[in-house]
Amino acid sequence: MARGLGIAARISSMLEPRATMSRFVIPFFFGLIGCAVLVSLGIWQVQRLAWKEGVLADIEARISAAPVSLPDAPNADEHRYLPVTAEGYLGPRYLRVLVSRKKVGAGYRLITGFNIPGSDPMLIDLGFLKVSDDLPVLPAGPVVVEGNLHWPDDRNSSTPENDMAGNIWFARDLEPMSEALQVRPLLLVARDVSHFSPQVTPLPVDTSAIPNDHLSYAITWFSLAAIWAVMTSYFMWRMRHPLREA
Repeated sequence: MARGLGIAARISSMLEPRATMSRFVIPFFFGLIGCAVLVSLGIWQVQRLAWKEGVLADIEARISAAPVSLPDAPNADEHRYLPVTAEGYLGPRYLRVLVSRKKVGAGYRLITGFNIPGSDPMLIDLGFLKVSDDLPVLPAGPVVVEGNLHWPDDRNSSTPENDMAGNIWFARDLEPMSEALQVRPLLLVARDVSHFSPQVTPLPVDTSAIPNDHLSYAITWFSLAAIWAVMTSYFMWRMRHPLREA
């Protein structure tokens, strides 16, 4: 009897480590798979970051290229950000788009018509004017403008409706603006305008409004992977060292 009990005890002692190890298999693989998924998402965001930086670099190169004459039939697919130079006449009146600049405060983007001889009139964004400043007088003679063609997407779900009666706009909505000024829905954002008021500061096209949050997303995913690994390790440690009642 005693001999049989001894053999059983030895077998039990041999099986106990295997039983203990089997308890850790499921949480270990659960933690491993979770970390792998989170790390892969972080790597994907790093790849997206490289792609987005390439896109932004390409846009910057297009924006800063040497200006050309206005195309005969500009369209968003082929001519977005195209730098152009043209001579024409401004007017007849302003549309005011409410905006704000850092360290400056509230003001208006001044939009008016731009009539280029031999071409249909279009919209032109002349730049920023402080709310406290009076609207500058539009020059009667021709001006030379250098800028970029743009099809802006200023409006989102929180953008108020334009107050057309009060001439306060909250987005550069090309269609209604073109109807208000009786010009075609094509916008030239000025970099430089000759013979115009120094009170108006050009707000040229750039890439600052194009979101690029992939780095922060990557950091978030990698941080979650680290937290997942730490929590898995702690959970397995607690399984091995359970709390003892006092």
